[in-house]
Amino acid sequence: MLDPTVFKAYDVRGIHPTELDEEGAYRIARGYVERFGLGRVAVGRDMRVSSPSMSAATIDGAADGGADVLDLGLIGTEMLYFAVGELALDGGVVVTASHNPKHYTGMKIVRAGALPVGGDTGLDDVRRAAEAGFGEVGRRGDVRSEDVWDGFVAKVLSFVDPGAVSPLRVVVDAANGMAGTMLPPVLERLPQLDVVRCYFEPDGSFPNHEPNPLLPENRAFIVERTRSEGADLGVAYDGDADRCFFVDDNGEFVPGDFVTALLARAMLEKEPGAKVIYDVRASWAVPRAIEETGGIPLVNRVGHAFIKQRMREEGALFAGEVSAHYYFRDFTQADTGVVPFLVMLEVLSRSGRKLSELLAPFRERYFLTGEINTPVADVEAKLRELEQRYAALGARIGHLDGVSVEFDDWHFNVRPSNTEPLLRLNLEALDEATMERRRDEVLDLIRS
Repeated sequence: MLDPTVFKAYDVRGIHPTELDEEGAYRIARGYVERFGLGRVAVGRDMRVSSPSMSAATIDGAADGGADVLDLGLIGTEMLYFAVGELALDGGVVVTASHNPKHYTGMKIVRAGALPVGGDTGLDDVRRAAEAGFGEVGRRGDVRSEDVWDGFVAKVLSFVDPGAVSPLRVVVDAANGMAGTMLPPVLERLPQLDVVRCYFEPDGSFPNHEPNPLLPENRAFIVERTRSEGADLGVAYDGDADRCFFVDDNGEFVPGDFVTALLARAMLEKEPGAKVIYDVRASWAVPRAIEETGGIPLVNRVGHAFIKQRMREEGALFAGEVSAHYYFRDFTQADTGVVPFLVMLEVLSRSGRKLSELLAPFRERYFLTGEINTPVADVEAKLRELEQRYAALGARIGHLDGVSVEFDDWHFNVRPSNTEPLLRLNLEALDEATMERRRDEVLDLIRS
């Protein structure tokens, strides 16, 4: 089964087996290898119930397409990026549905350098090749297992001084996802930490909660547990562990914008004057923190394909997105969930301050709505209406990604969804009353 709707803007995602099954995985992998003419690729998988058979089919498809395949086994998504970059491979596939519910499967596909294969970078060609079918197998590539664990652990720890990390009390919610497999060998190198390990057992049925900390109901556990344990920090991971979400010592969830600002400062202290990329939705806290630390802020379109390409073009040191994707130049310009965790530990240790204290200047000055999604009948017409309305009021208008509207004391961005007739609103103001009033005003316009 290969429903064409499983091909998304950035990856492949669908329900197993009714939208995507093992035959479909074989066809995608073979189409990918043949379309790009790849010689050496890596394949890994997450802990979902369907992932072993889906991974085996992916390996078969890639090998029948002529590629030599390194089977990485059970890995977090960022370990695929590491392997492709460090081993100078032509590409790779990780079988994962990331944060989606248990009945989903999917594939994240990259080329050399861990550059993503998405709708604008070859995934449509892969779809066409998979749908067209294949002839006889010519050369079948070799398949062998590859262990990248030691190299991966050494790489992520290279971003910090393990000896400088204080004996902090940390609660980690792995959500029965890949963090439960990926973090233990890293934590072994940080014995001074007092880690409360929650749901570390990989279980693709997700018996405790879905692995999507962006949803408040899924992060209720980490918030409550961080408070009850009196912890210095709470950390929650999504299913494939390439994103981590933070809760401060008071049990308050930390928006991705503020995390980006803190991580950017930490990275710039080690490499002053570097460029840092942030996405168009972000709080003003981000570019201001970058500038105050002597860095060069660069705003960018949302999406990992665009961020990774811009990082290469600019030689940027670090990038962060509101959605908790954090990218590091020295990690193959790729996103990782382990490195931000380690850098945050080092930030808290070196500062000697609570995370709530470090965040207080942001929380006292910047008031965010978070992302609010609204279905609309005509996306383009509504974007034009919003632009015209606020341009007439003297706003500064941007078109980098959707429509951005900026005044001196508040601003917002409205972007269309890639897959649904939705508009996504992110708004910020310099006081809470203005934020609430402007949020309601813009939502009324969107929904009218």
